[in-house]
Amino acid sequence: MDLTGVAREAFGGGRRLAGTERLRGGSKKGVHRLLFEDGGTAVVYVWSVAENLWPGADEPADDADPLAHASGVALFAAAHRRLTALGVRTPRVHLLDGSRSRFPADVAVVEDVTGPGGENLDVLLERDPRAAAPVLERLADTLRVLAGHRAPGWGKLALLDNGGVSKGSSPAQLVLERAFADLAEAAGRDDRIAAARGRLAEGLHTRASAVAPRDGGYGLVHGELGPDHVLVDAAGEPVLIDIEGLMHFDVEWEHVFLRIRFGDQYPSLCGGTEGLDRHRLDLYGLAMRLSLVAGPLRLLDGDFPHRAAMREIAEYNLTAALALVE
Repeated sequence: MDLTGVAREAFGGGRRLAGTERLRGGSKKGVHRLLFEDGGTAVVYVWSVAENLWPGADEPADDADPLAHASGVALFAAAHRRLTALGVRTPRVHLLDGSRSRFPADVAVVEDVTGPGGENLDVLLERDPRAAAPVLERLADTLRVLAGHRAPGWGKLALLDNGGVSKGSSPAQLVLERAFADLAEAAGRDDRIAAARGRLAEGLHTRASAVAPRDGGYGLVHGELGPDHVLVDAAGEPVLIDIEGLMHFDVEWEHVFLRIRFGDQYPSLCGGTEGLDRHRLDLYGLAMRLSLVAGPLRLLDGDFPHRAAMREIAEYNLTAALALVE
């Protein structure tokens, strides 16, 4: 992909582009590093159908559905504005362009937080857990800021900021509907889920019946906040990426994902969350497992390159989902 024009628009003609490299990650967008002759770097996000590896990527997104795929420069810009206003670190922006008048896709040019050879929190936890400990403490502080930033409604920021209203009567109802759709899809793809479909459906109904209406508004959640979506800057600060899905929602949805992705490190992140509703955690825990079965299996219908890893994710969460209804 020729990113010369994007680089020129972001930095002017004074910096000469020496090359580019595609970075791993980004199933809904392309992620590329700009390499300049002066030794500097930047990162480009490209949102286009060609860069989106999910089947059905050419279909219009339903931004009124908080759980629909989040993609595009408008969602990114709204999330970036809000996080910046809250003092939450995310890559600094050099260029945002969703006009498609100069480039054939939505693009953003952002700070290259780690640079070539840098690492995210996932890598740091594996390499040096002791060095990762203060980063986890700061990430816990970030989670408290997000959870404490409340709104009376739920949904993606770009929608709410423009006066829109999300679908559904509550986040719990949306999660339940999505879980049954994921269950049906997974059952059609794996015989083990099909054989346990009745138990899984009963487990969802039982958990949903225990969830009471919520008062007091909805915090901010990232939605996919695993350690691979947290960079670590030179000052040891956590830097959130893949922020397009930022939304007001039940914070329990965030915490079931955190618990799955951070595993033994999760207790470092869950301080100050005494207000979490255990019934929502139970429902969302099973729903998330089903989502992490159906989603990866769906992604494998396309041209996703890291196929073995995606199969492992589906298998791991399939086993965990079945264990919840034994």
